[in-house]
Amino acid sequence: MEIMNSKAGYRVKEYSGPVKRYCQTLDLKEDPELITEYMKRHSQAEVWPEIIAGIREVGILEMEIYILENRLFMIVETPLDFEWDTAMEKLAGLPRQAEWEDYMSIFQVASPGATSAEKWRLMDRMFYLYE
Repeated sequence: MEIMNSKAGYRVKEYSGPVKRYCQTLDLKEDPELITEYMKRHSQAEVWPEIIAGIREVGILEMEIYILENRLFMIVETPLDFEWDTAMEKLAGLPRQAEWEDYMSIFQVASPGATSAEKWRLMDRMFYLYE
């Protein structure tokens, strides 16, 4: 499993127009073996294709997850007309999504049976450098 070097930075996808960004956080259980397995299940070799297809189907353009110890930080980029609640409701009903959430829940500090939208907490932006 390849983890890029944070000091080298991460290339950002370019779009032909503006997009919206959502940021979320979720904590994993503080167990190094569980965290390693969680990361493995998110590798390109192991993530379920239906989950990737579902993310795209609801209109998400890009999704990145970063990790520091047991804290996850997710960035989601979408078109400007994207409606978060509508998309998350649709995502929760897609094939295998509930199964994926259950499959991943053993690693997460979250209530059993929670949807992705219930586990991941949206964060508020408090600073930006844009002009």
